[in-house]
Amino acid sequence: METFMHTAMHSITHTRAQHTALATSSADRLHGLDALRAFALLLGVLLHASMSFLPGAQFFWVVSDHEKSAVLGPVFFMIHVFRMPLFFMLAGFFAHMGLQKKGVSGFIKDRGRRIALPLLAGWPLIFSGIIAAVVLATWIKSGGNLSRQSPPGPRFTPDSFPLAHLWFLYMLLLLYIPSVALWAIWTRWQTSAMVRWLNKADTLIMASLTGWAAPFLLALPVALALFYTPYWINWFGVPTPDQSLYPGRAAWVSFGMAFGLGWLLWSEQSVFIVWKKRWAWHLLMAFSLTSYCLLLAGMVPRLMPAPHDLNKLLYAFLYAAAAWHFCFGLTGLGLRYLNQYKPVLRYIADASYWIYLMHLPLVMAAQACVSRSDWHWLFKLTVIMGNTLLLTLLSYHWLVRYTWLGAVLNGKRAQRTNRAP
Repeated sequence: METFMHTAMHSITHTRAQHTALATSSADRLHGLDALRAFALLLGVLLHASMSFLPGAQFFWVVSDHEKSAVLGPVFFMIHVFRMPLFFMLAGFFAHMGLQKKGVSGFIKDRGRRIALPLLAGWPLIFSGIIAAVVLATWIKSGGNLSRQSPPGPRFTPDSFPLAHLWFLYMLLLLYIPSVALWAIWTRWQTSAMVRWLNKADTLIMASLTGWAAPFLLALPVALALFYTPYWINWFGVPTPDQSLYPGRAAWVSFGMAFGLGWLLWSEQSVFIVWKKRWAWHLLMAFSLTSYCLLLAGMVPRLMPAPHDLNKLLYAFLYAAAAWHFCFGLTGLGLRYLNQYKPVLRYIADASYWIYLMHLPLVMAAQACVSRSDWHWLFKLTVIMGNTLLLTLLSYHWLVRYTWLGAVLNGKRAQRTNRAP
């Protein structure tokens, strides 16, 4: 224990000496984290675009293409392991940064404009688009005929509310409330004793996050939450609150921990120095653990709940550890190789929020249009992705980026110039 603490303290002293340089160079933006957040959002487009080609898609997706792919199962599985924990970790980091810069009132106004308003105003439009895509898919599947009797829809009650892919905005709002409240209480009532306690806790947190076993320690609470989730379909990982206003225990623990870790990272950016050095090892562990989870769960979706036994607990632990290793490794990789300003990456990072908000009806409609064709699944997937990204990028550039809508989503932009993006 003494050896561990001595090593940890030496590492902390060394990395904190570099923290000032890191914070100074990234005072305005950490471009690597911006690029990583865009990467997580755009992977969501690929994730949803691939779902119609998964075996058994007719049981969990709007469109089931007659061309199925065994390759896309592992791809979907691996992306699904880390995408949302990574996104919420970055969201926690940027939330703390925004709160430090803007204060409580400024932060509430900013998140109300950029998160609550898109959710409240955008959900009816996007949900209407999803309904239209569902009707189109049904019409194509039935050969141009529609049944006079429509299937039962959601009840629009708290326990049956179709947030669809906008659930992440709702979850963010729920996480902001306790975070801002605790931050406000802390800044108002802190004492010297509390500051000393925080400094000691800070040292322990630093030692934990820079340790080799950190992903496994963080995996324990998530694993227990998944283990005690009733009727858990383990192939699809953490159950998301996309059909309810009541996030489940696993969503609260997994995404809440990721958000909280990101929040702590704002004041402990020296952790990034260690992650930048160890990114390859973390990603190697992430791929290894994910591969083993695939062997346990199967290469294609299984819709049967996992038996409540020790194998379920082991799988949950390995799954959660893989997610944390991905978060650590990808963050280190992004900060090491993508932390310089590049106009193309900056543009994509700005556009990714709009792309993700608007993509789902377009993806579903494109899936429906190609579902009956005899094209190879890879060509179909390319068509779906290409059309979706083209339409969302064009609409972003001409209708969003330099308009009031862009100011709502990303802040004010310079006026359009004659130079192409």
